[in-house]
Amino acid sequence: MQCSIYKSNKKQYIYLYLAAKDDFSHIPEALLKLLGEPVHVMDLDLHPERRLAQEDVVEVLRNLEEQGWHLQMPQREEGLRIEVRH
Repeated sequence: MQCSIYKSNKKQYIYLYLAAKDDFSHIPEALLKLLGEPVHVMDLDLHPERRLAQEDVVEVLRNLEEQGWHLQMPQREEGLRIEVRH
């Protein structure tokens, strides 16, 4: 599956994976406000055998297929909590 990855211009080390490039229509408005203007980082071909540095590729693929996006949070940032409601 081809996906596009964006970084937040407001929150360091937060990345948004999209199933369709530049299609932010499935992203909750509250999350978009929190992220600020997304900055395109790269396009990536994901498959179950691919390794990602900080994410479980199977979970990313499932989120992309089910909701059209996946949010990558910093692994060890204390006190940062984002609740996204659909």
